Amino acid sequence: MNGRGTGWVVSQFLVMGTVLAVGLVPPYWPEGWQHTLSIIGGALAIGGGVLALWASRTLGRSFTPFPKPVEAGLVTGGPFAIVRHPVYTGGLVLFVGYSLHTSLPSLAVTAALAVLWAAKVRVEERFLEAVYPGYAAYCGRVRRRLIPFVY
Repeated sequence: MNGRGTGWVVSQFLVMGTVLAVGLVPPYWPEGWQHTLSIIGGALAIGGGVLALWASRTLGRSFTPFPKPVEAGLVTGGPFAIVRHPVYTGGLVLFVGYSLHTSLPSLAVTAALAVLWAAKVRVEERFLEAVYPGYAAYCGRVRRRLIPFVY
């Protein structure tokens, strides 16, 4: 749609809305699991929200939903010292938590959101590498994109 990555942003918000909507329709979790998953899901949703908020506040003026960065400086501290894209990490944890609180179909759509964000991260990293000369060195120090010790 444009050079900033509007298509990625529209897609992610559509999928995020779908996760929320699908959580409101059956099938829900089996009754024997529902209470436990609801508690775990609530804790994960809160933790993911806190992480996403911390990461977005750490970015400050650099925060944008678009893959093309706002040239306000490369942020490497705080949660960015653990993974390169902690806003997405926090968002995924939040949506996994919401899905555990609500329904299995919501969790399936959250998996689709994870795939979308993993692809968006790769595009975003090409932009970051082009804008910030120190980005490659940062990637050498912080090896994981979204999940510590995994990806």
